[in-house]
Amino acid sequence: MQIWVDADACPRVIKDILFRAAKRAEVMTLFVANQPLNLPKSPWLRSILVPGGFDVADDYIVAHLDSGDLVVTADIPLAAEAIEQGAECINPRGEHYTKANIKQRLTMRNLMEELRSTGEVHGGPPSFNQKDRQAFANVLDRLLTKAVNRP
Repeated sequence: MQIWVDADACPRVIKDILFRAAKRAEVMTLFVANQPLNLPKSPWLRSILVPGGFDVADDYIVAHLDSGDLVVTADIPLAAEAIEQGAECINPRGEHYTKANIKQRLTMRNLMEELRSTGEVHGGPPSFNQKDRQAFANVLDRLLTKAVNRP
């Protein structure tokens, strides 16, 4: 298993959790972004620089992930594609996207996008907090433990 991180919009505190988890679990963690990233030196961390452009990082991740990999992203369409290919997906707030919930999340995302475009809804998600950080760490730990114990 590898961890793929949609790194352009990933909060720094989540990247820090991923740095520690990669080392602890000895799992390759790939940070895909359209800007250079400063990662700690580790055999378990790799930065992949993709050209700028709409969904370029997402397309790279989808093209290179394997079934059983883990994708960290807040991008619901990317999560839907990754799940379709057999990957596990979590967002930086610790929500675990699954086959059972991804269609509903995608429908809600599309509805909210439409409402924002018409001016009926303003703003975005609440600010990132300690509860989100803890939820992410817990889900990540559970998924890594499951992967390590997989026969």
